[in-house]
Amino acid sequence: MKKFFLSIAIVAMAVIGAKAQSLGVKAGINFSKINADNVGESSVTGYQAGLFARFGHSLYLQPELYVGSSGGKFDFQNNNGTVTTNGKVTFTTLNLPLLVGKGWGGDNLNFRVMAGPVYSYVMDKNQNFADNVSSAYQDFGDYKKSTLGFQAGAGIDVGHITADFRYEGGLTKINQNFGQRQNLWALSVGFKFF
Repeated sequence: MKKFFLSIAIVAMAVIGAKAQSLGVKAGINFSKINADNVGESSVTGYQAGLFARFGHSLYLQPELYVGSSGGKFDFQNNNGTVTTNGKVTFTTLNLPLLVGKGWGGDNLNFRVMAGPVYSYVMDKNQNFADNVSSAYQDFGDYKKSTLGFQAGAGIDVGHITADFRYEGGLTKINQNFGQRQNLWALSVGFKFF
């Protein structure tokens, strides 16, 4: 199923790229956190790398396809508020944002703002929770394979180089039982081929 989904996404990006005004590659880092009910959270550092296409200049549509890693750390506390143990989960995801943006400037220097939905599919999950966490918090690590979210941010293009700074928030919970939603801040740099 993973290979089928990845193949469809690559073919779709190839078709999109054939009609785009700009086509490029991007890579970057992100700082993600999973908010959860009644549990302390902290962020983890991840990565992202993939492709983007851009249709239009002043007002534009930008679909993307990239692989990324994200997740979160948790502090589990007893009734006194003392931390008893902690845990961590990281995901490797295939992400498909569809952004609408507005640009100001020309070909050599362009400032942009953008926002839109993002679909994320979990290709791999690595979680580390102690046995006492698993028994006390049944289903805590029972995460969905796919989620919907939104991205919003700003960027700059200098010639063929492009850079973006974005916030991503979860629209769907990745674990319904504990109110878990993922959010992240991402910084990426890319290169436009044309």
